[in-house]
Order: sequence, then structure tokens, then C-alpha cells
Amino acid sequence: MMTIGTARTTSTAAPSSFFARWADMATWPEWNADIEWVRLDGPFKAGSTGVLKPKGGPKTKFVIAELADDRFVDVSRLAGARMTFSHFVEETPDGGTKVQVTVTLAGPLSHLWNLILGKGIKATLQRDLDSLKAVAEALSTRGLA
Repeated sequence: MMTIGTARTTSTAAPSSFFARWADMATWPEWNADIEWVRLDGPFKAGSTGVLKPKGGPKTKFVIAELADDRFVDVSRLAGARMTFSHFVEETPDGGTKVQVTVTLAGPLSHLWNLILGKGIKATLQRDLDSLKAVAEALSTRGLA
């Protein structure tokens, strides 16, 4: 397994604000500039599947591999590889949240996929997390999450 990149931030929003945004996958393009659209086929829970369309790329199937109070993990299937997005949250003593997103690749063609996708994902991962933070904080101040 290889790590493509990791992004971290600290936020005044509660962990529930981040989970509210992750669960509402149709709104992902509002904070993730690399995605055209996302469709979840079922509830936001472990085992649910969906399809996403990256900008400039083909539709990609994914599964919610893990969902717990402190993490959300989704796995996209690529030809000969699996791309995993691991989202972790930790409540801070002041009521805020530490957030970390790590993207990894595994499988026999992971090196090829890293050449194709890795640089772009690594370049935009922190920007997308910062955008998500802004959305989560805005929702939190309005009492919507």
C-alpha cells in the first residue's frame, strides 16, 4: 500500500458537522473541486455503494468500507487497484475538531494509478479539506449540523 497524501485541519465545528457533509454526498462538489457529482445508492452506512464522477475522469464505483463515530472510509475500485480515502475526526478539549484525510492506493497496478492520479490528488487534498472545513463551520454556526 502506498500513501498518496494526507491533509489535516483543526476546526471550531463539531465532528457531527463533518459527518453531515460527508453523508450528504450529493453536495460534495460544493467543497471538492475535483468531483462533478456523487451518487450514494442507499443510506450512509458501512457497506453502502455508490458512483462518483471525477472531473476529467471516468465514473468510479465506491463502497463505504467503514463508518464509526471517529472515522469514515470509502474505497474506490480502479482497474488493478483500490483507492482508499480515510477520514478521521477527533474532538478537541475546546469542543472543536481535528480532521485528517489520508488517501492510499493498493493493488498490483497502484504504481500506475499513482502516476495517473497521485500528483493531482496530492495537490488538491488540503484545498478540498479546507473548503470542507469552511462549509462545516458555516453550518455549525447556523445550527444546521
